[in-house]
Amino acid sequence: MAEKTASAPAETASSSADPVAAVEEQIAQQAENVSALVDKLIEFGVTYGFQILGALVFLFIGLKLAGWAGRRVGGALETKNIDHTLARFLGNVVKIVGVVFLVIITLGNFGISIAPLIALAGASAFGATMAIQGPLSNYGAGLSIILARPFAVGDTITVNRNTSGVVEDITLAYTLLFGEDGEKITIPNKEIVGRVIVNSDERRVVQTRVCIGDDQDTDKALGAIRAALGDIDALKDAPAPQIGVHDFTYGGIVLGVRFWVPSSKYFQARYTVNGAILTALRGAEIQFLPAGNLAVAATSLSADEDEEDAGIL
Repeated sequence: MAEKTASAPAETASSSADPVAAVEEQIAQQAENVSALVDKLIEFGVTYGFQILGALVFLFIGLKLAGWAGRRVGGALETKNIDHTLARFLGNVVKIVGVVFLVIITLGNFGISIAPLIALAGASAFGATMAIQGPLSNYGAGLSIILARPFAVGDTITVNRNTSGVVEDITLAYTLLFGEDGEKITIPNKEIVGRVIVNSDERRVVQTRVCIGDDQDTDKALGAIRAALGDIDALKDAPAPQIGVHDFTYGGIVLGVRFWVPSSKYFQARYTVNGAILTALRGAEIQFLPAGNLAVAATSLSADEDEEDAGIL
């Protein structure tokens, strides 16, 4: 009985020592794996480290040179009096082409074949084209605007008769206008191409009609209007106003007035001129055509309707 009792602790100690040995064996094996991995990393670093470092340095310097070349080309074109938008676009094209070649060379330095990537890019481009037809159509229209140049930055344009403003910026995706009230108007380029575009440069023409009685002194009325317009500062640097007998109506004479105002102050100048004409005619004692009891439907005297029919507004 004593021998059995003595052997029991020994068996217990042996069984408790086995897990410890197993853990030590696992730790030793993991240490060997880590050591082998470190050796492979060191070997890879020694073999390819300078190649990778050189490729990254080449990529960094190439990106800087591509950006510099794009800016240099854009600046050189602007010095040749090339349109700002077209010069910037060509500069960006030069930059993008440089970056593409740079990426291809860098991938070759890493030993990556670009043939599968080109095939993958082609398949992806087809799917992306179907998914983003709207933005792509804007880019195509923007490219058409930049190359055809129907208008430039600083011009005043009217698109589709109802949207007008000074061109602030032209991008591939959209054209930015500034309205007279300072509002920003963003028009997708696909909404511009194929529509009626009126480019009035820096000034817009205003057409006004005044109807006076047929018994009034026409020459006196035209002289009063001409003198009134000559005193308005907004018209002094513009072409000379055109004033004359525009048309005839029942019992009266329609006087026509055409003048040019800064695009950014179209309505402000128009109202100022109309007020000056009204004051001048009243001062000259010129009577407007009274309606009286005549029950005949007369055509509108607003020149805006003629402008809309002609596609000006």
